[in-house]
Amino acid sequence: MTSKIEWLKSADGRPGYTINPVKGLCPMACPYCYARRMYKRFKWNPEIRFDNRAFGILEQIKKPSRIFIGSTMELFGEWVGADAANYILRQVRNFPQHTFIFLTKNPAGLAAWSPFPDNCWVGVSATNYESFSVGWDDLSHIQSPVKFISFEPLLSMDWTAPNIQYWLITGGINWLIIGQQTPVKASTSPKIEWVKEIVEAADKAGVPVFLKNNLNALLAMGGRLSGMGMLPQWAHQKRYGKPSPVNNDLRQEFPW
Repeated sequence: MTSKIEWLKSADGRPGYTINPVKGLCPMACPYCYARRMYKRFKWNPEIRFDNRAFGILEQIKKPSRIFIGSTMELFGEWVGADAANYILRQVRNFPQHTFIFLTKNPAGLAAWSPFPDNCWVGVSATNYESFSVGWDDLSHIQSPVKFISFEPLLSMDWTAPNIQYWLITGGINWLIIGQQTPVKASTSPKIEWVKEIVEAADKAGVPVFLKNNLNALLAMGGRLSGMGMLPQWAHQKRYGKPSPVNNDLRQEFPW
């Protein structure tokens, strides 16, 4: 199905897609998981099961698109067997015109899927120092054309910018996404200084950065406080990767 996720948009601004071949209630039970809220709200079937019919939409997508596989389920856990994993990767290879994006909170499971096909982007979610360092280590040992870190939700910042810069370079990281927990509220909002440190470290490492729209209010406040208009300078479009075709102001870059 089509998705409102900003970083799935194609170069011409078309929305991307999500495919969920593994259905059910994710065993990881992250406290900020939007999918668990949806399962509870709509009383969906919580049983974990594989449904290959989810890939039927690929025949209908005529133009090259970005497709997020597993937006409501952690795919890299023991509850997704080898047969299901192999089927998913075969489907990815059958549609080389599309870019398939995988994102995990369980990076230890990535090794069993590696090497990934040439049309894959593989990322790890990081909310704090521990998940960032663990995710970085696991990403550095897999093969994928694009490897990225998604700081969403960014819940704490207990490391320093030089560490980030070094790890981005040595880990072969090609992209960063930064966002905050949804629904947005003051108690879970990151500090603007955290976002700034990560962005500036990415600049020094030459890594594209995608700032999610849910950071707009936080960043605009920082711009006003610094007397630089609605956004601080470092949050504007930069020179790395390709800029967003939709938002020409907020920094929303892609690997290529």
